[in-house]
Amino acid sequence: MAQSREPEEHAVHSSASLSVRWVQGFPKQNVHFVNDSNICYPSGNFIIFINIKTKKKTVLQCMNGIVGVVATNVPYEVVAFSDRKLKPLIYIYNFPELTRRTKLKGTVLLDYTLLSFSYCGTYLASYSSLPEFELALWNWESNVILCKKSQLSVDVSQMTFNPMNYHQLCLSSPSSVTVWTIERSNEEHYLKAKSVKLPMEDGSFFNEEDLIFPTSMPKDLIYGPVLPVSAIAGLEGKEAETFRPKDDLYPLLHPTMHCWTPTGDLYVGCEEGHLLVVNGENWKVTVLNRIEDRSPMDGRNFISPVTLAYQKGGVLTSGIDGFVYSFIIKDSYYKVEDFLQVEGPVEHLMFSPSYKMLLIQADKGSVYIYTFGEEPTLDKVLHACDGKFQSTDFITPGNKYCMTLTHSGEVCVWCIEDGACVSRIYLNTPATVLACSPSSLSAAVGTVGGSVHFIDVWDAESPQAFHKVFLSESSVQHLLYDQRGIFLLVGTSEGYIFVINANPSSLFQILGFVEVGKGILQISTVSLLDSDIVEVMVLSPLSETERSKLEIFTLPKILPQVYTTFADERGRMKDDLIHKFLYEIEHTLSSAVLDFRSNRVYGFCNGVPYICSYLLPEKEHNSICILKPYQKVQSKHYGPGMLSLSPHGLWLLSSAKCGILCIRDTHTLETFAWCRSHSHQGHGIQSVRISMDGQNILVNGRDDGTLVYLRWRRFGEDLINDILEYCQQLLTFLSNTMEEENNYLSITQNGSLNLGSESEHTVEINKNMSLSIDSSQEELVQDDNMKEIPWIQQKSQEAIKKEVHLFSNKRKEIKKGIKALAKTVLNMMEENETVDNIAKLEQREFGLDLEELERLHDESEEEIEKIRKDVEMHNLAKSYLAERIKEECWNSMAVKGRALKCFHIPYVVENFPMKERTDEELKEVMRVLQQKKIETECLKLRKEIVEFQSAITLVKKHHEEEDEEEEDDVAIKHTNLPNYMLGSLSTDFGVHASLLSSQLELHSREEKINQIILLKDIIYKVKTVFNNEFDAAYKQKEFELARVKERNIRIKEIILDLELEEAVWQPEFDDCEKPERTLVVESSEITAKKYINPWQKARTELLVTHEMEEWFLSRGPNTRKRALMDMMGGVLEVKKEDILRMVIPPPAFMAKPDALWSEEEKKKFRDYEKKVKDLNEERDKYRKSLEAELRKLQNSIQESTQNFDEYLKRLFERRVKAEMVVNQEELKINNLIFSLLLDEEINSRETFLNNYLTRKQEEKTQTSEAIQRSREDLDGYKEHYDNLLAEDKVLDRSFKKEFPEIPSHQVDILYKLFKRRPRTHKPKVHSDTASIVPFGERPGPGKLNKDAFAQLMKAMDDMDNINNMPEGLDPLVWDHFCMTRRVKVENEQKVKQKAAGLMEMMAFLRKRVEEDEKVQQEIEKVFHELIVLQEEKVKFQLNLTIQILLKQGQVELENFQLLVEYSDAILINRNIIEDLNSVIRTRGQKKVTSMMESKDIHKGIFQIEWEHKKMEMEMEDLNQKAWDIQMLFFSRERQKYLSEPNYETLIAIQIGIMEQTIAALDKTHKKNVENRKKLLKKLEKFSNQKDVANYTLSCNLREELVAVSERKDICSALGSKLTCEKIAKERYENVMQQQKLTNISKQQAEQILILQAEVERLRMKTFPALVPM
Repeated sequence: MAQSREPEEHAVHSSASLSVRWVQGFPKQNVHFVNDSNICYPSGNFIIFINIKTKKKTVLQCMNGIVGVVATNVPYEVVAFSDRKLKPLIYIYNFPELTRRTKLKGTVLLDYTLLSFSYCGTYLASYSSLPEFELALWNWESNVILCKKSQLSVDVSQMTFNPMNYHQLCLSSPSSVTVWTIERSNEEHYLKAKSVKLPMEDGSFFNEEDLIFPTSMPKDLIYGPVLPVSAIAGLEGKEAETFRPKDDLYPLLHPTMHCWTPTGDLYVGCEEGHLLVVNGENWKVTVLNRIEDRSPMDGRNFISPVTLAYQKGGVLTSGIDGFVYSFIIKDSYYKVEDFLQVEGPVEHLMFSPSYKMLLIQADKGSVYIYTFGEEPTLDKVLHACDGKFQSTDFITPGNKYCMTLTHSGEVCVWCIEDGACVSRIYLNTPATVLACSPSSLSAAVGTVGGSVHFIDVWDAESPQAFHKVFLSESSVQHLLYDQRGIFLLVGTSEGYIFVINANPSSLFQILGFVEVGKGILQISTVSLLDSDIVEVMVLSPLSETERSKLEIFTLPKILPQVYTTFADERGRMKDDLIHKFLYEIEHTLSSAVLDFRSNRVYGFCNGVPYICSYLLPEKEHNSICILKPYQKVQSKHYGPGMLSLSPHGLWLLSSAKCGILCIRDTHTLETFAWCRSHSHQGHGIQSVRISMDGQNILVNGRDDGTLVYLRWRRFGEDLINDILEYCQQLLTFLSNTMEEENNYLSITQNGSLNLGSESEHTVEINKNMSLSIDSSQEELVQDDNMKEIPWIQQKSQEAIKKEVHLFSNKRKEIKKGIKALAKTVLNMMEENETVDNIAKLEQREFGLDLEELERLHDESEEEIEKIRKDVEMHNLAKSYLAERIKEECWNSMAVKGRALKCFHIPYVVENFPMKERTDEELKEVMRVLQQKKIETECLKLRKEIVEFQSAITLVKKHHEEEDEEEEDDVAIKHTNLPNYMLGSLSTDFGVHASLLSSQLELHSREEKINQIILLKDIIYKVKTVFNNEFDAAYKQKEFELARVKERNIRIKEIILDLELEEAVWQPEFDDCEKPERTLVVESSEITAKKYINPWQKARTELLVTHEMEEWFLSRGPNTRKRALMDMMGGVLEVKKEDILRMVIPPPAFMAKPDALWSEEEKKKFRDYEKKVKDLNEERDKYRKSLEAELRKLQNSIQESTQNFDEYLKRLFERRVKAEMVVNQEELKINNLIFSLLLDEEINSRETFLNNYLTRKQEEKTQTSEAIQRSREDLDGYKEHYDNLLAEDKVLDRSFKKEFPEIPSHQVDILYKLFKRRPRTHKPKVHSDTASIVPFGERPGPGKLNKDAFAQLMKAMDDMDNINNMPEGLDPLVWDHFCMTRRVKVENEQKVKQKAAGLMEMMAFLRKRVEEDEKVQQEIEKVFHELIVLQEEKVKFQLNLTIQILLKQGQVELENFQLLVEYSDAILINRNIIEDLNSVIRTRGQKKVTSMMESKDIHKGIFQIEWEHKKMEMEMEDLNQKAWDIQMLFFSRERQKYLSEPNYETLIAIQIGIMEQTIAALDKTHKKNVENRKKLLKKLEKFSNQKDVANYTLSCNLREELVAVSERKDICSALGSKLTCEKIAKERYENVMQQQKLTNISKQQAEQILILQAEVERLRMKTFPALVPM
């Protein structure tokens, strides 16, 4: 057991000290085997060792706080662990001595995350996370770092050595698997990484391309070189080597664990459920396929294995379902079988070193051992609790048992002597705190739900929960018994402290509660033996003022008998009866306790590291009293702490976040004992409990899950006498009470009382004991099926019922009066509805409760104000967003976007919305224009200077003037380039493009940027020109609309006069033509009712009243108007327009029949008819004139609008052309931007290649230096080896010189003995071990060499025995000989070791040379890539992309032979080609004329020669035909051709038959090839098996040959041969001779058969051949 050193800041003033007796904690990391019978795991500041057979625990404490990671080395039986301080260390301890062997100090700053020992050898690998991510390899025996490597932010989850090759190390993380190879050259070590290529999530692989030098990049002949994505992204550093676009990233499998196989392969389990096997030679990955031979796991969903452990034939794995599975692996398939089942998910599997046991670790920390054998057994070595310990306490008196509580409600009883778990009980409810009663063998447990469970621990081996009280719905935070066990104080989160009778016989009667502040920090009590009261102090914070509040009250001892007088009807205790006093402290405290003398308070300051004492005032007070520090000492802690007093009140125990427990004297506050049981990494100590006699201390960690049991190692007499005397007094005082209560608990336990229901027997016992039980508790006990109600709520309900019963008559009277009053009010309200509006009262005025009405009104106003504020804020946000949109899209536009529509055709013309150019843009344009003007002037001056200097003669001057004129023309042409060379039609809009550079001259970056600025300026000007034209058209439309509107007025009048039903066409502007109307909201668009303020409402009413008065005044008498209407129809003059409405009134006599008319009446009737006729004629004339006017107006409107449409149509064409120009210029800008971008990409690629080349050159320098060092080391080592070898030869040659005085025959005998070596026996592997352990014996080379050397020296001791001395030799000479021979043997061993080291160094040098060559190849590749890139860059800068305007039909291609490759094309002016073509046509015509003349001359000559040749050829042809007829051979084929009518059909049939034959032969050939391939595979497999068998036989043969040779040497040394050996040798010789003769006979028989076959062949050859005719 190791203890930490005493720090300087904790001074010890006496001889008292504490020691750790046992530690209780459960594994949070993997459990490890130390040897075949012991396991270990870290817990807090300790490493716990458990003997599997005896279950005995041993503890090793870390010196510097919490333990980090742990690793074990089984062959050496050592344990390595790290601490978690800044710049952590690695400690290595021997087991079982637990003595420190060494301490490793590295360069890691924060923490080690993984440690791993090699299975053989002295290697220790460590891995650290942030910030280094460093893998380090240690020689832990020599305490040195052999080598280290850093990775880029790789969080490794598992690290293991290859069990069969300690030079291989595998590191796996959730995203990668890396195998590191350790290469060694003498004392130099080198780590080389190889990453395993993982498949994708579906198990398939994807082909990765080389990101640095891609080989499959397409060639783009138009847009320049195609570069890698890293160059396109602009990356130039190391990140460009691994950069991939988001679309090219495929999700890979996520490894979770791995394990090695004896063949060096790796099994890797993945989160997606796949199992991978990695080949140990080429590191290729194979995804194993699962064989589904039954239903999938009987309904279990086995998806992702958690851990792997290799076994022969497969692996063992576990999931999250509590099952361990066996994977039987064969080839590339595996089958899943159930192995065993445990409680809970399995997190870790591990075989013991002998492979006879399997360690199974559950997720909660429980550890099982599965033992293999004929009858396998599963033993639970460690039963973990369900979570960390929430609270602990001693069972009175504290010398035998203690209890712990977890958050899930698991209560455990532990034996103090050895820390073994005696019993456990599950409450199945979330728990918070535990307290044991000092006056009985019972304990109380507080829960989150507000209940307190009471547990009977009278029998510690079988505790029972026998009672429960439900106090409130808030969680219980504090439980505390007073020192004498009279009361149990329960503190809740709501700030209530319940006082409960602590005696079980009273069924824990609730006496009342005291209300204090929320957030209770601590409760402290003082209950002295000679006192009748119990003083209680409660500490709570005052967060508003950053102060602490103390509330002190007293509880009389007789409170259980008189509790009804101390509490009101709701259970709240009266402050005046319990003498409650309030105190405040001006600073915050994290803990405070009340001194036993009741005149002092000890407090632990929260913000500063001090412990203070405060004197309480002796006088009583009613107000709040402020306490000042009386005594103040430094606590030597950091962080918030806790204080507690010992049982006798003379010791003050302090603990804090630092994890150190200090015990102080209450008088001086000086520390006399301390112990560091926990650390700040685990957030220190949560609680401290001390036994009644002060001998035992329990310290519980906050977050590390560790419970530490401390005892006194040294103890002063004064200290021990005081507490033992007090303990004796207290036990004597409590003896009677404890006996009574324990008897009650024993009776309760025998009666099997439980928590769920109380039997009648319990009620009878309670009645016999005359205990008063609260009525609410009786209801709770009797009826458990009903919903439980908290005690505080029950008391409140009972008080309410009592009040209701007490004031029932008064309530009835009040209700009756209220009903009458309500009826009266209703009548008044009904009457109010019938009165006028002026006399009507408002609804609220009938409310009788004015205060309630005002309150409701205020609440409604507040709610309205809140809603109004929310709406205003919402409207403000929307308004702000609208303003931003308006500012961005409307106000910021210098030219607002609008459109123009035609009147009759569907044409819409839009203008170009434009923003005002900024000052920076204008300055940039002016700068470029100025620069262009300067360049033009400079060019003119240069030409003038050159022309002036070159003027020599007048002729030359004349020629120069002509050249100058031509150059000026060229310059003019250059400045005024045609449109097809400009690439756009911008000149059609009057925009000057003279300052634009030619597209053929844009080579530099600055020129391209200036060109882009000028092109943007041209676009702006083109848009401006068109917008001006658009504005003119817009004004024209406004004018047309006004004119149409004016004419429509007259049209409406005519239509009205003619009483036509025609609709008047009135064109208007649309919203797209006047977009500003969208930003204005009309009143008609608002559907919601407008909110009107009261003052606006009053103003509106006044205006309406005034208007009504004016209207009444206007309706007064108007005699003039009435007279005009009566006499003249309301007008003074009859207009022409009124003729259509004129009506001649018929005479009155027309109502009579015609026969009754008089002559005068008939005359009047004729006049009437004449007037009517005249009126109708006038009407017709006027109607026709109106219709003509209407048609004229309509035609004029139609004509003017159509003219406008034609104008707008032309404007539309202009808009299309302007948009074309803009697109052309933007296309040029895009081409220039693309070229700039490609230029940047090329520069990025070039920079990256240069950086990559620099890195590779540095790497080349390092590899060269490594080769140089390796060669130097090799040369030195080889020189040393040669010296040793020379010394060995010198010892051999000088042997006879060592013995010059003895005879030569004795020297020869001694030389034979000198050359003789003892036979070393190889250690035999037990057959059972070899069959169980898959990896076999794995001794390291160092250990193997040491063991072999020790065995050799032991054999040499046997050979040096005096009995082996030759006869007649002097013993002194024999001793000298033995010493010389021993020196020779030792030298030979050194030579062998040096030879092995030399081979290792040569292999190391060879690998470094290969790496150097590989780096050199990379450098050459980079140089080649740079050269190619520079060529591409130059080519790209010279081959420009230009834009040319071509008219449709300008270029015609024949047969659609479109060219794609323009590598040899040039661009010239069309006029040059046309002039050249005209010259060619002229001269061609002349040549054709001369050729025709020559043709006519030579035509006759050629004709005569041709006729002569024709005759000669005819003659020769006739002669040849005659000869052919004479020599013609008439074959069968020709006969068949002549005789067969369908010769071609016959030939086709023969061809088809031959094709079928060929196809059949091909199919047969393929089938034979497949059979041969299958046979070849079988033969290869059989050959491999034979190779393995041959290798095994060769190994066995080598061993047998060694054994035979050794036996021969032994037999030759003995000098005589046994008879049986002679017989065996003769028999062996006879057998060999017989075998030889048999072989000879077989060979002769074979030769005879061969000769007979040859004779038969020759005989058949001489026979005549009879060929049938």
